[in-house]
Amino acid sequence: MAEHGGHLGAVYDAKAPQEVAAAYDAWAEGYDAEMAKAGYRHPSIGLALLARHLPRGEGPILDAGVGTGLAGPWFGILGWPEVWGVDISEGMLKVAARKGAYARLSRAVLGEPLDFPDARFAAVISTGVFTTGHVGAEALPELVRITRPGGVIVLTVKGTLWDGGFAEALKALPVDRLEVSEPYVSMPGDPATTPSRAVALRVR
Repeated sequence: MAEHGGHLGAVYDAKAPQEVAAAYDAWAEGYDAEMAKAGYRHPSIGLALLARHLPRGEGPILDAGVGTGLAGPWFGILGWPEVWGVDISEGMLKVAARKGAYARLSRAVLGEPLDFPDARFAAVISTGVFTTGHVGAEALPELVRITRPGGVIVLTVKGTLWDGGFAEALKALPVDRLEVSEPYVSMPGDPATTPSRAVALRVR
């Protein structure tokens, strides 16, 4: 199997949150161009699922693991006026802020307690986060906690995580599966990329 190189390899090789943050800080300025070249699909697929299950005008929405805010400009176009974002990387947050699409941006580590009250958000979307060396099912309870009953959570999940206990972990949470996508490759331009799935959930 081919191995990821460059910045992507560095973030996948990171072993601790501070290492992940440092790798993304170093990548922040060139991230958008590099991911566009790779044909990055996670944000588009996540937004498509969100649009299928969250009515226009609902909010606020949390973009969890916002990165450089690749999805940011699309939220308003699709009819959601208030979107907040959190990310582990200050460098990525600075790039996201320049897009002018987010009501609030702050640093947070997914998998740790989040500084939001219960049921704060109408929806949470997290794309490209539940993947190799990043975040696993341990982050799910907090995302459920901050989503209001009846709200929507949309996640993209690396297939190895999905099959390695993630799908099973969902069964223990107060959520209903709205849909799970067929496996797809998130970066067709990177031959080392293995398939992922996207999932939409409704919080009970």
